[in-house]
Amino acid sequence: MALAGSSPPRRAQSRPARDRLPRGHPRPLVTEAEAHAHSHTDVSGGWLRAAVFGAMDGLVTNTALVAGLGAAAPSGTVVLGGVAGLVAGAISMALGEYTSVSTQNEQLDLEVSKERHELRVRPVEERAELVEMWRSRGLDRALAEQVADQLARDPEQELREHARAELGLDPDEKPSPWTASVSSFVCFAVGALIPLLPYLFGLDEVWAAVGVGGIGLFFAGVLSAGFTARPWWSGGLRQLIMGLLAAGLTYLIGSWIGGPTS
Repeated sequence: MALAGSSPPRRAQSRPARDRLPRGHPRPLVTEAEAHAHSHTDVSGGWLRAAVFGAMDGLVTNTALVAGLGAAAPSGTVVLGGVAGLVAGAISMALGEYTSVSTQNEQLDLEVSKERHELRVRPVEERAELVEMWRSRGLDRALAEQVADQLARDPEQELREHARAELGLDPDEKPSPWTASVSSFVCFAVGALIPLLPYLFGLDEVWAAVGVGGIGLFFAGVLSAGFTARPWWSGGLRQLIMGLLAAGLTYLIGSWIGGPTS
């Protein structure tokens, strides 16, 4: 019972689990940001885009190529054409990805150097630009100016913020042209090999090649849908329909060109 005039007994406050550790035990330094850590898929144009495009292109290209050749040519010609298409397409995709990503990185470097020059010769105007950028994101003027002043203490960080705002890219996170090139080469080759499998295993029927290619197209669409909010069946059907349309068109053209001329 509490005595008259004395303060009521204080209830023990519950402490977080990380604070209820034995004396002398090191406490984990986990921040709120670390506890909420999460990851995102690659959307910067690196290996994932090259791999997906490579696999899709390989499947569509060789399924259509095999269908067109198989409409009128013997099986040996179909295999020769399919292998030639695989090799040529994989090399073309790899060179294209390397050139594309390298050019993008060189353009980014050029724009960043221009921004670095502007920060050096027009610091007042660039600071005002940074203030307006933060105000457009919801900060009041006083806080926006404080953030701009803080960033100005580190010229490289200030440069990165300008690049992100004006170019939409982070100069420290450029995709690798070699990674994109190799991913595109390998995935195109794998995709292009799939419709050739029936012929390589002795089943010299164009319908079998188109069927196997269609299965590959469907599963490739399902895999690509896993990186988006699109339902798996929708991604699979979309890719299957587009691939079969291409195969059907090349089959008709092959039948017309390779048919009897009498």
